[in-house]
Amino acid sequence: MPADRTPQRLAKIRRVLEKRQKDLTLVLSNIHDQHNVSAIYRSCDAFGVPEAHLYYTDTAFPALAEASSASARKWVRTVRHNSASSLFAALKAGNMRVYATGFTENAKPLAEFDFTLPTAVILGNEHSGVSGELLALADAELYIPMCGMIQSFNVSVAAALILYEAFRQRQAAGLYARASFAPDELETLFELWSKK
Repeated sequence: MPADRTPQRLAKIRRVLEKRQKDLTLVLSNIHDQHNVSAIYRSCDAFGVPEAHLYYTDTAFPALAEASSASARKWVRTVRHNSASSLFAALKAGNMRVYATGFTENAKPLAEFDFTLPTAVILGNEHSGVSGELLALADAELYIPMCGMIQSFNVSVAAALILYEAFRQRQAAGLYARASFAPDELETLFELWSKK
């Protein structure tokens, strides 16, 4: 089916692209449940995250169900990594501060981090969290404060809460009011998106 190229849709594409945050991303580390991955993609799209990094070393990349993820997945670029060195090289090339989610004594509450700076957040899998290898390379460790009996949120819920905090800070700083991509990058993305 050909892409919808009505003026209204093209105008929406341009508005959305102008709010994409080039220097904000998530890393999905060995997250097994495809429904969690799909939900994380939806949050990325909703909060203007242009790409998600997938780091998988103990399982295959998840096969995302078309019905549940296609609407968000096609608007969020996927970058795949199978080694910590390639992952961190890519993130550091973008001058990202890299934070891992976790519960060690070194972890600090989410609100203590400045998400107006270039930021990547690593989300660990549903059973063992972020691997020690990635924790050792991260700049810091964060957690979402809770006051219930359960220790952690579902990973897709945690992703949404983290991205909302980043959105809140960036909105207050005016970062969504100006494009983070250069004009030529925006035009390239606009042409690509308008064909989807």
